[in-house]
Amino acid sequence: MPVLKSRFTLRLDLNDHAKIIKIATAENRSMNNMIETLIKQKIKEYEQENGEIVLTDEDLYVK
Repeated sequence: MPVLKSRFTLRLDLNDHAKIIKIATAENRSMNNMIETLIKQKIKEYEQENGEIVLTDEDLYVK
C-alpha cells in the first residue's frame, strides 16, 4: 500500500533553515526527511503528555 503524503509550502526563518540543514547533514538525512522526523518526534512527545490525538475522516481530508 502506498504511503500518502500531503505537500505544502513551509516558510522558515533563515537561521532555523540553516540549522536544520546542519542537523540533517550530521544525521545523513535530506532536509525534508529531517523536518518530517522532527515533526513526528514532537507529535509523539505531545501525545505522551496529552493522550492520543484521534483523527476523523474529515481531519484527513486534504484541501
